[in-house]
Amino acid sequence: MFEEDRPQPGLGSKWTIGCRALLSLMALIVTIWILADVHHEQEIVEELIRHLPDSDLAEANQLAGGLRLQSRLAVLLILNIVASGVALVMLVRAYISSERSLRKVRVLATDILASLDHGVITTDSQAAILSINPRGRELLHQPDNGIGVALTDLPDEHRTLDELCRVVLQQQLTVSDFDYVIHRHGNIRNMQAGCSLLRDHDQRQIGTVIHVRDVTEKTLMEQRLLRMERYMGLGSLAVGLQHEIKNPLSALSLHVQLLKEALRGEPDAKTVDESLNVLSTEVRRIAGVLEGFRDFASVAKLNLARVDLKELINKLVKFADPQARNLNILLETDLPDVEVRNLLLDSVRIEQVLLNLLLNAFAAMPDGGTVTLRLQEMADSVAIAVADSGCGIPDDFRDKVFDPYFTTRPTGTGMGLALCEKIVRQHDGTIEFTSSANGTTFVVTLPLR
Repeated sequence: MFEEDRPQPGLGSKWTIGCRALLSLMALIVTIWILADVHHEQEIVEELIRHLPDSDLAEANQLAGGLRLQSRLAVLLILNIVASGVALVMLVRAYISSERSLRKVRVLATDILASLDHGVITTDSQAAILSINPRGRELLHQPDNGIGVALTDLPDEHRTLDELCRVVLQQQLTVSDFDYVIHRHGNIRNMQAGCSLLRDHDQRQIGTVIHVRDVTEKTLMEQRLLRMERYMGLGSLAVGLQHEIKNPLSALSLHVQLLKEALRGEPDAKTVDESLNVLSTEVRRIAGVLEGFRDFASVAKLNLARVDLKELINKLVKFADPQARNLNILLETDLPDVEVRNLLLDSVRIEQVLLNLLLNAFAAMPDGGTVTLRLQEMADSVAIAVADSGCGIPDDFRDKVFDPYFTTRPTGTGMGLALCEKIVRQHDGTIEFTSSANGTTFVVTLPLR
């Protein structure tokens, strides 16, 4: 593409073209000057011949013949004039064509930079912006063209670019895949930057080239892949646990019950009974953990059917409202007035997901608050949001909330959100969350089938 629009080889630079044009013009002027002198000399000789005696005519005619020879040479000068004129015209046309091609290349380069999904910024040796493409202005929050702005004057979250630029200038090296984090609209965005030296056509260093891109989606995908790798092999492990742990637990629970009946009526039966109750409770808790792990690791087929999500959410609210009132929690819904298309879902499992998110929201508000369920239909998906007004999730825990057995509650098993994430993934959907000191919002997105 660039090859076709490149200026023609051999034309040289603007300076070379200008010198050629000047030389052609000088040759044209000298030629006209010589022709004028020859013509003037011929007029003088003709005038002299008219006043000479007959004895001197032979020499005069010989002189006139020489001038006629000079006239013939003048023809060559005229041809030189024409050739110089043609050369001058060709040079001017070549210069115009070269300028037009150069403009096309510049426009094409500008269009390419404007079409990139990466921010491309060039700076001078003092780390001031020389140029920046539209994506770069968007990523760096520059309302105008940004030219002339020093990297130190960028928003604080982008100040790391100034450090990156100065390291490259000082150490004369190239840095790539430098990661940093910014906050936009309350969400964390993962950025990746690189920097290299900028040189002119004479290989003189004139600054740096910085490229920046938003890799948030890529980072989230890598995190999901890591979670999926951790989940591999859990199915066979769950089968082994069912056999190795559940059966002994069932026998232990049965013998605890028999022991309680056998010791009934003994003098210290009350103390023994309390100990046996603790054993029974712990056995049931271990069995519950095992059941949760089995449900998480199983690959049972979904029972898909057409589901009215508005009806499912209203049903869930009626079920959870008494518990919400006891906890001084206001349970609200934000459902669209228009009819939402029914989706092919496993209603039991989706209801399990939403109920688990509701219970987690209740647990995050021990002093009461508000929980809102929102439903929104988009072009190719439906989003269900569960938002609470609790204390939020600490930053240190946000990358672990979907991990099996991770919990911050003393009575939790840590399998709830992991199971929710798996069920949503089985429906080809996604579950994401945002959290702050004012609350947490989980969003389940399900594709329209």
